[in-house]
Amino acid sequence: MTRRAGRGSAGTVRWRPAVRAAVRTAVVGAVLCAAPAALPGPAATTARAATNAPDAPAAPDAPTYAFADDVRSAPAATGTTGAVGLEPGATYRSSLESREKAYYRLELDGSVNAYVAVTAVPRADTVLSVGDGISVSVQNADGASCSRDTATVGASKSPQPITAWGARELLPGRGLCQKAGTYYVVVERTGVHPDNGSGSGSGSGSDGGGIGAGTGGEGTGSAAVPWELELAPVSEPALRKAAATRVPEAWDSATPTPPVAEPVAVRGGAGFTRATAVRQGVWRDEIVPGQTLFYKVPVDWGRQVSAAVDLGSADKDSGYVVDALDMTLYNPVRAEVKGTAAGYGGTQKSTALPPLPPVGYANRFASATSTKALRFAGAYYLVVHLAAQVGDRFGDGPYGLTLRVRVGGRTQDGPGYASRSAPRGVFDVGAPDPEPEAAGRANTVDVSRSGTPGGDPAMKAVAVGGIGAGSLLLTVLGVWTLTARRRAAAQMRASAQNPTA
Repeated sequence: MTRRAGRGSAGTVRWRPAVRAAVRTAVVGAVLCAAPAALPGPAATTARAATNAPDAPAAPDAPTYAFADDVRSAPAATGTTGAVGLEPGATYRSSLESREKAYYRLELDGSVNAYVAVTAVPRADTVLSVGDGISVSVQNADGASCSRDTATVGASKSPQPITAWGARELLPGRGLCQKAGTYYVVVERTGVHPDNGSGSGSGSGSDGGGIGAGTGGEGTGSAAVPWELELAPVSEPALRKAAATRVPEAWDSATPTPPVAEPVAVRGGAGFTRATAVRQGVWRDEIVPGQTLFYKVPVDWGRQVSAAVDLGSADKDSGYVVDALDMTLYNPVRAEVKGTAAGYGGTQKSTALPPLPPVGYANRFASATSTKALRFAGAYYLVVHLAAQVGDRFGDGPYGLTLRVRVGGRTQDGPGYASRSAPRGVFDVGAPDPEPEAAGRANTVDVSRSGTPGGDPAMKAVAVGGIGAGSLLLTVLGVWTLTARRRAAAQMRASAQNPTA
């Protein structure tokens, strides 16, 4: 008696083992293909990295500086003639030759304060001296200086982003730089010597977002190649009515107690415009030698910001690096407020900013530089750098980093601006960025602030991906079932027409 494949009791389809295996393979393949496409974030990132897809994220082991996405080009002029105009609110990219001054132009009326921060980015393989840095000044059309600021790499001599700023301020009793007209931003290198020649290293920046390390050779002297620049002009409008010019003498100057809580994992940004938003709390990150990480903290009028940073221990102990870990606080226009530094000998290390007064409009009339910088509400930047020499002594890392942020004091009313700043809202705390929030919430991640109504988009994608994968599974099973039934029916008809003994 010949056994008929696919024929059993009425209404039942029996599949051969090969057919069952094919169904399982198709179902599993369909689910695996559908799921990664539906899942954003780490899961999708891992899948893309495993397949060497072009959009896989780069490993965080190459120190870079990330320029603004909408950065404009501003070629440096070697004199006032031909100086490119800067528009407050925009961000510009330029470069600075070693022994030349770079000139840029501002057209200002008589009602706004103007600030221009300049971030210089030495190439990562550059050999630097303690005094290497930049000087930024603002001059009026008659050549009189309105302001001047200098920033250097300091004792670490580690290549890193260096930020200095210039200003045209409308202050009572100041005769110079108060009129409407043309002003010039002048940027020049400091500490450059003719004997700082070029080594054999080579490398170049990327227009897409950063300046990376050079490749090969023994490094490049500080005078050998231009430094990349990011310029960020900002305008501050006048007040609707006059404000007090007396700086408060009494404020809580006690050393702040750093918050203690379970750290929340974050990833620091690679530039001012890519700074990671954090609030009061404890944050955990990683850093490699030569890298600079950027964070931003919203600080309202009347509030006091404080911060401490901890560096984890190394796997080995081989010497000591002076000024290994730097943390600097910058205000909303990227002017330095205060910095702190610590040496490193392979064991865990911590350093904290000194006590700072509350943010207030009248602080601009203070004599102390750090108090003068606390003149705006808005996003304050914490910039952390780990010296490249740490890698030579203790290994390439990464090293554990813990950031402890506290915002004390009481919120006060702002001074009342008569018009808008440029960029808009730069002196407002505004709505928080969609980043993890700690302090007062047991350092839990707030996934409700996703920036879109209806909850977290990642969870939506998971739900959609699950529904899609399930629908695809049912479709595959349905097709195979229908095919098998049709084959069984055909075989039954053939048997009825040609019966066997």
